[in-house]
Amino acid sequence: MNNQIKWLEIAREIQQLSQTGLAFATNDYEKKRYTRLIEIVSEIIDNHTQLEKESVQKYLMNHPGYATPKIDVRAAVIKDNQILLVQESTDKCWAMPGGWADVGDIPSQVAIRETKEESGYDVVPVKVVGVFDANRLGGHLELFHAFKIVFLCDLIGGEAKTSDETLDIKFFPFDKLPPLSLNRTNEKHIEEIKLHLTDNLRPTFFD
Repeated sequence: MNNQIKWLEIAREIQQLSQTGLAFATNDYEKKRYTRLIEIVSEIIDNHTQLEKESVQKYLMNHPGYATPKIDVRAAVIKDNQILLVQESTDKCWAMPGGWADVGDIPSQVAIRETKEESGYDVVPVKVVGVFDANRLGGHLELFHAFKIVFLCDLIGGEAKTSDETLDIKFFPFDKLPPLSLNRTNEKHIEEIKLHLTDNLRPTFFD
């Protein structure tokens, strides 16, 4: 395990323990100790990234309650055996349209909303391709653990339109994919989608 992943794993574990500890703290003594742990996490991140300790600490403190994974929802939209991808403004790489689910969201509605916002297309989710552990199948390890739900969607209307988050929108043949934004869409997701397209009875992938 390289040093970059090791320090981030340590910071993540401390953050999760302190967040959960604050959620169940019963006195000021416990609250002060768990708050101090979040300060330590912020110092670790400050020392290893370009982020400032104060902004990191404020961000972490805005995630109260028992520490649970975040949910990322992606839409696999196919037309003429090509997959819809959007170019992310953050890293200039490509991904299936999608994003974080908000509290109160229905998962399939996230796929519909994010596809419309990021690509301009209207879709209807028809099947769950898979529920993936986003931290074990993808790019760089993130501070917050996440699960990723990929929906196979039918294209029903709309037209290509970029957003504040996307620079371009295109359908690509599966054998000619552009550089992927790996934390959002990776080869495992693509391969699983291809298997579902060739087998309508294929069960949902998980883990």
